[in-house]
Amino acid sequence: MLFSPANLPYWIFLGMGVVLFLFVIISGGEDADADAEFDADTDANFSFVQALGWLGIGKAPLILLLAADLSLWGVFGLILNTLGSGIINGGFSALVRIIVLLVSLILSLLVGRFIAEIIGKLFADFGEDASSDRLIGCIGTVSSFYIPSETEGKIGQVDVLDPKRNFLTISAALPEWATIAPQRGEEVIVIENQPQNYLVIAKDSTDEQLWLANSSQKNKT
Repeated sequence: MLFSPANLPYWIFLGMGVVLFLFVIISGGEDADADAEFDADTDANFSFVQALGWLGIGKAPLILLLAADLSLWGVFGLILNTLGSGIINGGFSALVRIIVLLVSLILSLLVGRFIAEIIGKLFADFGEDASSDRLIGCIGTVSSFYIPSETEGKIGQVDVLDPKRNFLTISAALPEWATIAPQRGEEVIVIENQPQNYLVIAKDSTDEQLWLANSSQKNKT
């Protein structure tokens, strides 16, 4: 049953997913590019952006997301098709096979994003030291409720793409001098690496202008 012609599409999906995973491994994860970024603050497209986020687009490297989705589509399809064929001795009708195809696709899309995010973080952790200064100047999106000031003794979370487009979730706080507390979905800039967390400031704000001005003065001296 597992190797019946009816399961051929799922073997193809699984094979394509494995090939993409091998490509990412051989390339060292450098081509795992999450090149889709979306603004979740715009009410007009919030539902569309939220749906894309649930599928993992913009949350994980696209090639890893595709590899995970294809592999899982093949696995789920093989499982459902094989189990169903064993229960229904007469075989599936064309309609039932289409339903199996769609159900396995939906399952793969829902589960694939989490696997892609985990693998993407593993590549980032092994590829480079996540505590290095390479994130300084990178733009991230607040994933916690808000980013607290470092004087509060609390930390928030920010999703960041490093210069090699690795997806990272970092702990972050605002510097003491910052005047704007970014909220969930808003963009921030990483400005300093500390032992326990990073310091960030709101992007396109007076805090950013002040930071850039101070950085320019330090470079001149």
